[in-house]
Formats: sequence, C-alpha cells, structure tokens
Amino acid sequence: MQTGTTLHSPNLERKRFLQRQMSDGSIQWLFIAPTLILLVLFNIFPLFYSLYLSFTDYSAITRVEPVWVGFENFGRLLNDPQMWKYFATTGRFAFLSVGLQTVLGFGMALILREKFRGGGFVTTLILIPMMLSPVVVGLFWKLIYNPSFGIFNYLLGYTSPAGAPDWLSSSSLALWAVVITDVWMWTPFVMLLCLSGLNAIPDYLYEAAAIDRASAWFQFRRITLPQVMPLLLIAVLFRTIEAFKSFDLVMGMTGGGPGDATEVVAVNLYRIAFQGQWRTGYASALAYIILVIIIAISNVYIRNLNRVKEG
Repeated sequence: MQTGTTLHSPNLERKRFLQRQMSDGSIQWLFIAPTLILLVLFNIFPLFYSLYLSFTDYSAITRVEPVWVGFENFGRLLNDPQMWKYFATTGRFAFLSVGLQTVLGFGMALILREKFRGGGFVTTLILIPMMLSPVVVGLFWKLIYNPSFGIFNYLLGYTSPAGAPDWLSSSSLALWAVVITDVWMWTPFVMLLCLSGLNAIPDYLYEAAAIDRASAWFQFRRITLPQVMPLLLIAVLFRTIEAFKSFDLVMGMTGGGPGDATEVVAVNLYRIAFQGQWRTGYASALAYIILVIIIAISNVYIRNLNRVKEG
C-alpha cells in the first residue's frame, strides 16, 4: 500500500498542477477579455466599418441604407483640384512647422545640455506649452494676434494698431500665424526627445575628441549628430503625423480661413463629414486617403531610421 501511494503521488501532483494552471489561465482571460472587447468595439470595428462606408454613398443623418458605389468616392476625391489644394496647404503647414520645430528643438536641447544653475526649472517652464490643450492655445494666440490689443504686433515694432497687420485675416499671413503657434506649442516635445539623446552620449567620446584636438564642428558632426539622430527622426516622425492630422489648433484659430488659406485636409474632412454636408461615405474615403499618405510618409522615416541605426 505504501508503494502504491508513492507511485501514484506524482500523477496526483501533476493533475493538481494542471488544474492550477487552468484556473490561472481563466483568471488571466477574465482580466484581458474586457480590454479586448473594448478594443474591438471602439477601435477595430469602426476602422473596418468606415472602410466599408468609403465605398458607399451614405449620409449619417438619413435613414437610407448605404449604397455601394465602389471606388467612385476615391475617384472624385483624387480628381478634385480643390482637394489637391487642401493637401498642398497641409503639406506646407507640415513642412514649415516640423522643420522649424526640429531646428529650434535641437538647438534648445544643445543649450540645455550644458549644466547651469536653474536648468531644471528652465526646462520645466519650456515644457509647459505642450501640456496645454490645443484649443486653449489656439484661442490664446488668437488674442495675441489681435491687431487692436494683441502683443504680437507690438513685439514686432508696430506701435499703432492702424498700421499693424491682421495676421488671422490676411490670406498671406494666416498660415504663418498657425505655424508659429504650432511651433511654440510643440518645439518642447522635439527638445525633450533630443535632450534625452544628448544626455545618453558618453562623455568619454568628447574627451577622446578633445585629446585629439578635434574642432567643435567635428565633434558635432561626428559624435553629437549621429548619436542623437535616431531620437531626432522619431520626434520628426511623430510631429509630421500630427501635423497632417492637425485640426483643433487650426479650427480654434482660423476655422480654415480667411477663405481657404488655412483649410488643411483635417478641417475639410470635418466640413464634409459634419458641418452641413454630412457626406459620411465621401468623408470616409478622404480619411483613408489621408491614412495611406501618413503610412507612406511613416515608412520613409522608418526606413531612414533603420539606416541610421545600422550605420
């Protein structure tokens, strides 16, 4: 009897272990399942449903079922000269804002990398703009640009409101006004990533370069820039994606005006989908065109990022 108990005890232990494993697996799924369900309901399902609607003629405010039209929405969008104008405006906005953010953010990171008294406090102050809501920032800068009582023209040297330009009402200045605001808000983000990359560079690289009497430009070109480039490209990638999706800042400052001077594709998408038109199928097609463009741009950045890492 004693021998039988000894022989069967490993089997009993294995069975109990499997039962415990099954119960642990059930508990894990109990915690994971609600998140997966929410993910499917709020992300995956709308993604595929909007893709289906992009091939239909449909309006969300009517009780008419979606009518399948195939690639008609995409064809009309791609053959619309006005739509290409909105894409060109979006491209200019993205190029100007991201370019200035990259240069200024990297320059500020180089300055803040040097140790000085109160550097942490200064860094915290610089990061404040990116913590604010874009709508609040847009309304705030709308007051700053006001030709009657805004401080922006005064800082540029205009002492009389009569001769001061109205930035948000001028078709040639409105886009620049939005770009300046976007740069003010998101340059700290680029600076923060660049500063992280700069602080990760080992000091012995600069010490070895100093021993070899390398110039400051040589150190920057051969040590600083290659080491920080991966994080700099990531910052540029994120900001480019956000610039193409920019809506709240533009809508809060100009509403796409004057005329269509600041009508970026995100604002135009809102007009088509909600503001009076309610062309849901057409707007879904435009949203997927924007998505394809963003994916293409992201692939270019990621390919360059991989090259930098390999090099």
